[in-house]
Amino acid sequence: MMLPEHLTVAGGRLHIGGHDTVALADTHGTPLYVTDEDRIRANYRRLEDALTAHYPKVRVLYAAKANGNLAVFRILADLGAGADVFSAGELCLALAAGMQAEKLLFNGSSKSTADLALAVETGVKVSVDSLDELRQLNAAAAAAGKTVRIAFRVNPAIEVPTHPKIATGLATTKFGIPAGQILDAYREALACSNIDPVGVHCHIGSQILEVEPFVREMEVLIDLARDLLALGVTIEFIDIGGGLGVPYHRETDRAPTPQDYAAAVMPVFLAGIRDLGIEPELWVEPGRSLIADSTILLTRVNSVKEAYKTFANVDAGFNLLVRPAMYDSYHAVVAANKADAPAEREYTIAGPICETGDLLAKDRMLPALAAGDLIAVLDTGAYGFAMSSQYNSRPRCAEVIVRGDDAALMRRAEDVDDLTAPMQQPAWQQ
Repeated sequence: MMLPEHLTVAGGRLHIGGHDTVALADTHGTPLYVTDEDRIRANYRRLEDALTAHYPKVRVLYAAKANGNLAVFRILADLGAGADVFSAGELCLALAAGMQAEKLLFNGSSKSTADLALAVETGVKVSVDSLDELRQLNAAAAAAGKTVRIAFRVNPAIEVPTHPKIATGLATTKFGIPAGQILDAYREALACSNIDPVGVHCHIGSQILEVEPFVREMEVLIDLARDLLALGVTIEFIDIGGGLGVPYHRETDRAPTPQDYAAAVMPVFLAGIRDLGIEPELWVEPGRSLIADSTILLTRVNSVKEAYKTFANVDAGFNLLVRPAMYDSYHAVVAANKADAPAEREYTIAGPICETGDLLAKDRMLPALAAGDLIAVLDTGAYGFAMSSQYNSRPRCAEVIVRGDDAALMRRAEDVDDLTAPMQQPAWQQ
């Protein structure tokens, strides 16, 4: 199996960032997420360097929904990143990690009045998703005696090669204002007393393994910028969103590198802004491409069962990693304590959840497995713990971060008390 450079095999065991996964599992228990901080930093620098090699005014906004651990936010804040936040919680985490309000964009298609009030209070820019939201935001800003700087999120009606549940730029999705209506939206924003439109925003989807859709997206944004300038809008930034995919199946997937992405998108951007006579910042919103491969999920084999298939029943299920059940996603798996042993049998890795679809990996050739063996599920840094739940009343697992020779908890494991702590006893049950 092809492994990324931060995953190695020594003494028959899988290591992440030089740390023995078996020792980590023995120390902290399983299931267990393990993240390599150095890998996140390397991924970030590769992307930033690829883009700034073409144009210096680039701002990287981390797609906070991919992984909401505060330690991850702090790493990216230290590197100078901002964040694309989709909730009040993500906004507060970004600020708590030290990200500057001016480097945040409050995104989202259904913001509450409390969300809009928080945006006004903190002074973050807002990606406005509807005229109704614009009017509510203007009222909230007027009540606070402030002006809010915004972009509208445009829906470009671009089809992309990805799972339909994460294709966000289709004409049929809930996101953004249709391109045919966007100029009227900016006209209304210009007339608002407490709104200052200063940019344009778009995001076409996630896990995209081709660069051509991003080129088409940039062409749409440049054409829109031309029309906005004619309306009198000052364009301080153009936000192309995120979506660059990663090779979950390294033997067959071909994912664009940051250099491939920059080489395709930046010439269109640069030619467009030169033609328009402007020098806006270019904003990008990477999530998966920064952190997916930084993390593995360690899970212990509870039992092996011969049935319709040979099932290796493990202690992690879609309560901790929902992507295979939700998207039919592929994640490579490694027998972490037998990492250099030859593959002997085909196994389906099954979780403990009371659902037939609770399968982490189907039909994988692995060394002979037995109860107590340790399985590593790769590339789980994005939309892993972030989409986890307490389904079947299973407390969520711990998260460990490694850096150099150091390893530490970045989230403790939950216990049953964490399940019951928010619960209240109605008076008639007392």
